[in-house]
Amino acid sequence: MSPTSPRSLPGPDDVHRVVLPNGITLLTRSNFNSPSVVVNGYLVSGSLFDPPEKLGLAYFTAQSLMRGTQRRSFQEIFNLLESSGATLGFGASVHNTSFGSRALAEDLPLLFDVISDCLRRPVFPGEQIERLRAQILTGLAIRNQDTGDRAELAFDDIIFAGHPYGRPEDGHPETIQAIQLVDLPEFHRHHYGPAGMVIVVVGAVSSQQVVDTAQRYLGDWVNPDQQAVPVLPAVKPLDQTYRKHITLPGKTQADLVMGTLAPRRNSPDYLPLSLGNNILGQFGMMGRIGDVVREKEGLAYYASTSLNAWMEAGSWDVSAGVNPANLQKAIDLIVSELRRFVQEPVSVEELSDSQANYIGRLPISLESNAGVANALLTLERFQLGLDYYRRYADMVRAVTPESILEAARRYLNPDKLVIVSAGPALA
Repeated sequence: MSPTSPRSLPGPDDVHRVVLPNGITLLTRSNFNSPSVVVNGYLVSGSLFDPPEKLGLAYFTAQSLMRGTQRRSFQEIFNLLESSGATLGFGASVHNTSFGSRALAEDLPLLFDVISDCLRRPVFPGEQIERLRAQILTGLAIRNQDTGDRAELAFDDIIFAGHPYGRPEDGHPETIQAIQLVDLPEFHRHHYGPAGMVIVVVGAVSSQQVVDTAQRYLGDWVNPDQQAVPVLPAVKPLDQTYRKHITLPGKTQADLVMGTLAPRRNSPDYLPLSLGNNILGQFGMMGRIGDVVREKEGLAYYASTSLNAWMEAGSWDVSAGVNPANLQKAIDLIVSELRRFVQEPVSVEELSDSQANYIGRLPISLESNAGVANALLTLERFQLGLDYYRRYADMVRAVTPESILEAARRYLNPDKLVIVSAGPALA
């Protein structure tokens, strides 16, 4: 079957979905053309549960899971995975604690054993935790001197004021320092459990193998202390333009982030805006923004746009690296391009090129087990439907210049933007 045929893409007939009695959702897609297996997933235990004074607690806890369990030390976990050529890692975002792993298909029980052990029985050994804290603090110190990171942090803080999306998941130096050793097992006890957990398995295994293995290692997991997800506050729309510059002594380049709010991932506006964003600042040499700001005017070292969409809302922003002397010129030129974007439809040629790009790159993104696993996680997380990728090409083709313009006008107001820069003091 042709790799571009819709039937070759994941769909309801070849993705097996089952919910275990304890609430864990399993999604499996078999691929016997590869000897490997990928096991990815998440739990609903992200930074939205962090106390403000201990921001980064969910991230710290996730990073600690492999540092030792009731059954195995940090070194034993590492040796067990390495001797089998397997990999495993944990991370945290606003909503979730996630994990990703890979091994030969014959080692599927090994992956589930170690994942279960780390999730259910971590012991947070003091010496290992302090080493990890030092590593996190080093990373935060580096971040605090990076002009791009500082601009992005300030942008999120302003555009998502008072909302968990506006806070960095890995915290700040002072909040990481405030986390006590006892806080980690306490967070684990209240926020780790099977309710809302999702696991995706893709590779040379059958769906029944996956169900049996998951039931063996995780089927008896219950946590009556697991807390429900809190209702998040509404994201407030911008009422004016906000301008901020962060001075970092010793820097020679200014990094700029400017933009506005965007819809949640499962909004009908997402796909028209995504195609529009591709035209505005991604396709080719970074779209219209890259062409005008960087190529024609030479005002930026780089310039592009990004559309970020999550569970509750998203952001639509332009990023650029600029000579400080050209900062205001770059801002003015970007605003001018944004005005044009909401005043007139994109051209048929621009849209046609982006549609071909989107449709053509989808099968490529699904060539690997990991690509399929991540795609299935996206379907489940945002409730897009198991037939989403089968419908995708038709949905992309259905987008028109007029639908992009209508969606852009709902979100993008060039007179109400967040504009943040970081770099040397401005003259």
